[in-house]
Amino acid sequence: MKVAVVGATGMVGEVMLKVLEERNFPFTELMLVASEKSIGKTIGFKGKDYKVIGLEEAVSKKPDIALFSAGGGTSLDWAPKFAEVGTTVIDNSSAWRMDQTKKLVVPEINAAQLTKDDKIIANPNCSTIQMVMVLAPLHKKYKIKRIVVSTYQSITGTGLKAVKQLENELAGVKGEMAYHYPIHKNAIPHCDVFEENGYTKEEMKLVRETQKILNDKTIAVTATAVRIPTSGGHSEAVNIEFENDFDVNEIRQILSNTEGVIVQDNLDVNVYPMPIYANGKDDVFVGRIRRDGSQPNSLNLWIVSDNLRKGAATNTIQIAEYLIANKLV
Repeated sequence: MKVAVVGATGMVGEVMLKVLEERNFPFTELMLVASEKSIGKTIGFKGKDYKVIGLEEAVSKKPDIALFSAGGGTSLDWAPKFAEVGTTVIDNSSAWRMDQTKKLVVPEINAAQLTKDDKIIANPNCSTIQMVMVLAPLHKKYKIKRIVVSTYQSITGTGLKAVKQLENELAGVKGEMAYHYPIHKNAIPHCDVFEENGYTKEEMKLVRETQKILNDKTIAVTATAVRIPTSGGHSEAVNIEFENDFDVNEIRQILSNTEGVIVQDNLDVNVYPMPIYANGKDDVFVGRIRRDGSQPNSLNLWIVSDNLRKGAATNTIQIAEYLIANKLV
C-alpha cells in the first residue's frame, strides 16, 4: 500500500500526517509531496525522516492512494495524472466537488456509493461536513424542507497566513494581511470570494454540497458565513424545517446514536459545543437542541467541529480506510 500526501507541508497536510499516525494507517511506502519550493525538505513521521518530493516524481512512483490538500489548481492539473497511472485520489479542494462524474463523500453517510472505478473522490467543504453529519440521520427520519445556517468559522480555515495575521495583531506587529480587515476583535462576513448572486463561494458550497451529499435537490438551503478570531473549529447555528413533526427528545436520541456525532446539550450545567473543546478531536459536536416556536416542524441546533480534522484531514483518511477495508484499491 503506497500512500502519497500531496500538500504535506500545508496546515491540512500536517494534520493529515498526525491523523495517519494516530489511526495507525496501513502503508508500505509513504511519499510526502509538495510544491517545488519545498522539494528536498525533511519531515519527521513515526521516528523516520522523509524527504519531500515533487509531483512528477510522485506520479512516477504510482501510489495506490494520494491524499490531496494542495489547492484547487493543483488538483485540477495533477489529480487526473495520478488517476491515469491507477492511483485513487482523495481530494480536499473544491476542484471536483460539483463535478457530476465524481462522488462527494462523507464516509458515515454515503461511502457505500464508492466503487473501484472512482479514481478521483471529492472531500466536501469543512463547514458542509459537520453540518451534514448531523442533518443526514434527521433527513432520513423527518425529511428536511429548508435549512438556514450561519457559520462562525475559524481563521485556520483560511490557512497559515491568517493565523499569522492574528498573531501579528495580538502582538501589535504590522504584517501581511490574509483578510481585507483586522481579524482581532472582529467578525468578517466574508469567507472566500463573492459570487454574482451576492453570496460567497463558502455560502454556496453549503447549499450545493449539502444537496449532493444528501442526494436531494429539493432541500432549500440559505447560508451566511462569518470569519471570527478563533482556532480549534468552526461553529454553526442551524435552523431546520422538516416536512414531518418531531419530538425533541427523539432528535437527541437519534443524534446520540449517530456514529461520529456527540451530543453536548445539558443546559443545567452549561454544557454545549465550543471550538475550544472540539480542537484536536475527530467528532462533530451538537447542542442547543430546541424547537423553533416561530415556525411549524422547525428545529434549532448548534454544531461545532475541528475544521482541520473531521472537516478535512480525518474525513479524507476515513475515505481511504473505507477503500482499503472494502478492497476498492
